[in-house]
Amino acid sequence: MIFIFALFLLTLLVITAVAIVRAKDLFVAVMLTSIFSLLMAANFFILDAADVALTEAAVGAGVTTVIFLCALALTEEREKPREGSRRIAFTTVGVLALLIIYATFDKPRLGDPEAPVHQHVAPWYLEKTPEYVDIPNVVTAILGSFRGYDTLGEVFVVFAACIGVLFILSVSPARKIKPKLEKDSGLRHHLIPQVVGRLVIPFIVLFGLYVQFHGEYGPGGGFQAGAIIATGVILYALLEGEAAALKAIPRSVLLGMVVGGALLYGGVGVVCMLMGGAFLDYSVLAADPVVGQQLGILIIEAGVGIAVCGALLSIYHAFATREILP
Repeated sequence: MIFIFALFLLTLLVITAVAIVRAKDLFVAVMLTSIFSLLMAANFFILDAADVALTEAAVGAGVTTVIFLCALALTEEREKPREGSRRIAFTTVGVLALLIIYATFDKPRLGDPEAPVHQHVAPWYLEKTPEYVDIPNVVTAILGSFRGYDTLGEVFVVFAACIGVLFILSVSPARKIKPKLEKDSGLRHHLIPQVVGRLVIPFIVLFGLYVQFHGEYGPGGGFQAGAIIATGVILYALLEGEAAALKAIPRSVLLGMVVGGALLYGGVGVVCMLMGGAFLDYSVLAADPVVGQQLGILIIEAGVGIAVCGALLSIYHAFATREILP
């Protein structure tokens, strides 16, 4: 039954992808992209990747859709007709598709217990996590401790992406908001969005905090929590207007969150070195190595959540206020 449902979702993914490529109306393309992200989140959930499903739903279908709509306000509604032949594009896509299909022939079957990953890496993680880290969620232990360097790199990728977008859009924390933006009331005069928004925003933020601090025991962590909390703040900005949102959390604070979150993660590694351990070796943070591992994961996950939340909100405000910045 699950296989049939997964095949149905994959079919919808292909149909949606083709519809996105064929769409001439950019608003329709953005909405279809959001639907595509929701379908991907459902596929990840079926594959037991609940952490990735949460991130895809919050970032792909939530924050990214809003940013696309903000970017759409800076351009025309419909795609401009292209001139010239598309043979090169079709040839490139066709060759890449054939290569990807050919590469899948060597992949093990889904859930195959004889797959290489289940013979070497996975058993070691399952055996050593209770001994070294002692938290129920093995995924969090892998990402935060065993593969801490990789996760640190991902945080700095988010940091670099945020700074890059702000440079491209020429956004500065010192810039003031024009009076036109200050008069923007968002959806304040629309009763239904106001009632529903004010009802769900506290629960969105609360759920984000739950995901942040429950990542050791279930699906969640800093990436998912940061995206979920950012979604709640963006909803507040849509309801109350950009001026109210930036007054609640100024752009300088958001940039401080991006920088501070990345530095908090890296700072934990430096502290570990100063205490006689290796970089990101949390065992030295407490007398009991296991407690030190748990403490280190808790701190670096907080840094991840702060950086992701600040980056997403900074990018959103950069697009939302682009037209009215001096």
